[in-house]
Amino acid sequence: MMDLSNLKPAKGSIKKRKRIARGIGSGKGRTATRGHNGQKSRSGYSKRFGFEGGQMPIHRRLPKFGFRNINRVEYKAINLDILDKIAKEKSLTVIDVDILRDAGYAQKNDLIKILANGEISTKVEVKAHAFSKSAIQAIEKAGGKVEKI
Repeated sequence: MMDLSNLKPAKGSIKKRKRIARGIGSGKGRTATRGHNGQKSRSGYSKRFGFEGGQMPIHRRLPKFGFRNINRVEYKAINLDILDKIAKEKSLTVIDVDILRDAGYAQKNDLIKILANGEISTKVEVKAHAFSKSAIQAIEKAGGKVEKI
């Protein structure tokens, strides 16, 4: 019969805590499971990231190279064929940044640049942050307008 007086935890679910440094008789005394002498056996030891045992670490062996321009402006590139597709699907005459964001082609803070890959046959007014020269020509050739924001 099952009652509160004979409840036990499941077999193997309860483990005894390992009691280290409690004398040689415990089997875990003397070195307290830290092995013998050396850096790792000392109290307060912590290895820093990238430490290679005193050998010159790889981040110091390899030379520095490259340059990152802090004034670089990153644009999200959108091609004419995407503009044409959006204009035809939603039958639009004006395509701006918000429409491109809603369609999933750009994130909230992306600056958008229109590039001339593909063709545009729809007459649309395009508003974006930047345009390539050939993209401006292609949009105007199709009867559209270009406006820089």
